[in-house]
Parts: sequence; structure tokens; C-alpha cells
Amino acid sequence: MPNSLSLEPLLFELSDPGSASDYLPPLDVPEASLPFVVRPELDLPEVDEHSVVRHFTRLSQNTFSIDTHFYPLGSCTMKYNPKLNEAVAAMPGFAGVHPLQSEATSQGWLEVLFRAQEILAQIAGLDACSIQPLAGAQGEFCGLLMIRAYHNGRGEGEKRCRIVVPDSAHGTNPASAARCGYAVTTVKSNAEGGVDMDAMRTALKDDVAAVMITNPNTLGVFEAQIEELCALAHENGALVYMDGANMNAILGQARPGDMGVDVMHFNVHKTFSTPHGGGGPGAGPVAVRSILEPFLPVPHVKQHEGGEFGWDWDRPDAVGSLHGFRGNSGVILRALTYILRHGGNGLRQVSSDAVLSANYILARLKGVYETANPNGCKHECVLSASKLKAQYGVSAWDIAKRLPDYGFHAPTVYFPTIVKESMMIEPTETETKATLDAFCEAMLAIAEEAKTDPDLLHHAPLTMPVGRLDEANAAKCLNLCWTTPPAEAACESTGEPKREVAGAPTY
Repeated sequence: MPNSLSLEPLLFELSDPGSASDYLPPLDVPEASLPFVVRPELDLPEVDEHSVVRHFTRLSQNTFSIDTHFYPLGSCTMKYNPKLNEAVAAMPGFAGVHPLQSEATSQGWLEVLFRAQEILAQIAGLDACSIQPLAGAQGEFCGLLMIRAYHNGRGEGEKRCRIVVPDSAHGTNPASAARCGYAVTTVKSNAEGGVDMDAMRTALKDDVAAVMITNPNTLGVFEAQIEELCALAHENGALVYMDGANMNAILGQARPGDMGVDVMHFNVHKTFSTPHGGGGPGAGPVAVRSILEPFLPVPHVKQHEGGEFGWDWDRPDAVGSLHGFRGNSGVILRALTYILRHGGNGLRQVSSDAVLSANYILARLKGVYETANPNGCKHECVLSASKLKAQYGVSAWDIAKRLPDYGFHAPTVYFPTIVKESMMIEPTETETKATLDAFCEAMLAIAEEAKTDPDLLHHAPLTMPVGRLDEANAAKCLNLCWTTPPAEAACESTGEPKREVAGAPTY
């Protein structure tokens, strides 16, 4: 296990008046005030450069990252990000371009985006693609807007008011449907973890606009009856939307368009290794069948007859613009770099290795932890701590809090919600067998601790800078002020006392 980490003081605590680093030369022009700038004096810490560098370096060393630790977050595909992607994105010709530059001076960038559209459509097995959506959730939103526009164009917009979503679909699917004004009908899973087709037939009526499905689903199961499901939806006049969050499982192996899917999004920041998480940028390109191509958002990248590239704004049926400027182009560039570097055979190897890694973990932990379905899995496996909870009072939450003590980030817990005490583990293709074995040994050791010393797990983590925090209360009573409130201060939303980390101010 790693050694205990010390609690890093805040910059305010390191502040020493008069020690701030100031390398600016004396003012050599008349001093002037700017009347349109109104800013009160800020009580900022005064810290010398060396202390600042040490402070942030120590913080970085206390941080779990994909470059330092195994991140088995299920449904999130936290794979290693090849440094080549970053080198290409940092090239001056890409990094130095301004989004308001003319098309004539942005031809290289426009070709990158155009090629990405073409290649992503090909991987999806569909006819066209937009790189405009900034994230997977916005990709879902965009896809549903196009579905609505399609039905409106057929005079069925008001009639088609419902979206059918399996209970094993990605968690954002019902939220996106509701955001677009649709009612949501949930369809249960069968004993094998796939969609219950009898329940699907019952749910599909002539008021359904689309079925939203995740394949493989959040149980790590490939929907074996996906072609039948798509055909059934089409017979009822509905379209099929596929959440592409789990494309890492089927890259180069299967194409959603060939299955009957009409529209899908890619989480390119997951599948194609662009760094994500922590509030960083993402991208959710949307690929569509030809019947939806007129509705793609603007602007769209096109190639003119002369071979030059440009932005196409003249799309009268488009669902509109999704944001300002032209999208997270740097994310698309990194994804395209990853795709071109691997090629078709490489992408097939990616998915094969990802599936192998997940099944290896499943095989090693099956029996000690309960499994969500009786068969193998695709890119992620879902385990359950229900037995440990019933016998020893140790929950999935306790296990997640103990894993950092062993040097591993916790997996996704309590999702999918249809599995009690669930732990969704996605190793990806980028981890070595030695790392997978070390993770499995940690999970087995924690299961043994649950039997011999469950109270230890209730108080984990034990070697981190702080112990277990009251995260629910912190979310309700967010306090980012430097000044520590009086001890008797209460949370306005709950009336409960505010809880502070022992020995540290709130911030």
C-alpha cells in the first residue's frame, strides 16, 4: 500500500505578506485608471514563486490520474492518452489558428474536420456525420432534435411524443429525451441482461418517436437481438438512436448502421483517447442515416467542387447551431490522430483487447463478488457487493473508498441502478496484465477484510490526505469561502450543522 499522504495547506496558509513574486519593471508610462473596470481589492495570498511551484507540484503528486493510476471507471472508458495526440494538437499550424480566421487561411483545419466527419460516419456504418456537438449528452440532444424534425417533416411531430429507453441504457438517455419534451417509457431487461423483447413489443406503439438504446449496454452485454429490435421500431414508424458511449467494445467488429441504427453519437474523448474528465472539453459527433442528413446542425464542413473546404451554413432544414464558434476542434484532431495511427486492424485490436481485459477481471472476481448476468461481458463487467452487504455490512461504497488505499481509483458504483450494490469496472485495452492482476488482488483482499475487519472498511480511505468526507452534505452545503464559518453555522438547505474537515479551513 502507498504511504500516507499529508494534507497540503492552502495557498492562504502559505501566505507571507511581502513575499509575492513580482518581476514587473517599474512603470515607465503615466499611470491611468480605467473607469469601466470596477474591481474591489482582492485579499489574495502573497507567496514567493518557489513556494507556489512546490505547492502545486505536491498537489499534483496527490492526484489520481490516468498517467499515474488505474482508472477502472465503468461506462467512462478512461484509457491512456498517447502523447502523439498531444504533440499533433500542439503543432503551431493547429494550435495557433483563431476560430474567426477566414476559410482561406484555415484549410488545414477544415480538412481535418471534414476527414473526421467521413471516417466517423464510416466507423458507424452510416451516411453522414456532424462534429458540432461538444459532448455525448449534447450529441444525444442533437440526435433527438433531428428525430423530432424528421417526424415534423412527415406531419407526425405531435403524434410521436414518446421515447422508449431500456433500463440498461446509458443514464443520460432518459434525461436527454425529457429535455427534448418527450415522455419516457422504460423497458426492463431479461435474465441475460439484454432488452426484454416482449416488453419492447408492448411499449412500441404509433406514438413512439424513437427507441434509445446503448449497445453494448451498461451491464456490459451486447444486445443479441439488436437487428430484430431495430426492425420492430421501424415497422412502427419509429427511429433508433444508439448511445455510442460503449463503442470501445465493438470498434472494427460491428457497425451500428449495419444493425439498423439510424443515428448515434460518439464520445470521441472516450473511445479515441482524448483526455476528459475534471471539467475538460469533450466532443460528441453525431452520425446519421441519409434520411436525417438534411437536419444536421450548422455549420457543417463541406468540400467544394474545386477541392477546397468550407463551412456550409445554407442548410434550411438544419436543427440550428448548438453553440458559439465551431466546436471543440482540438478534441476532434486528437481523435483523428488516434484513428489514423491505429488504422482498421488496430481499432479491431483495441476492442478485442478491451473485451479480453474485462472478461479476465470478471473471471478472477466471480464467486467472491456476485455478477450482474450469468454470461461473459464485453468491455466492462458489473459486479455486486450485495452478499458482502448482507453478511458483513460492507457496501459497494465502502469497497470504493478502500481501493485508493491500494493505489487504485474506484470503479463506478451504484450504476447501473438495476443492480443492487453495483460496481461497474471497465479496464480498457491499455492496461497490462500485471496491473489487472494487482487490481484483482486488491479486490480480493478487500473482500477478505470485509469478513475479518468490516469496521476498517467503514472508515476507509486510511492513507489519503483526508479521510472519508460527507460528500452528500458537501454537495448540499457547498462552501467555497476562505473564512471558516462559526461552528454553529447551519446549512440553509437542510438545517443540519455544517461539517468541516478536521484541522482545515473551508474553501
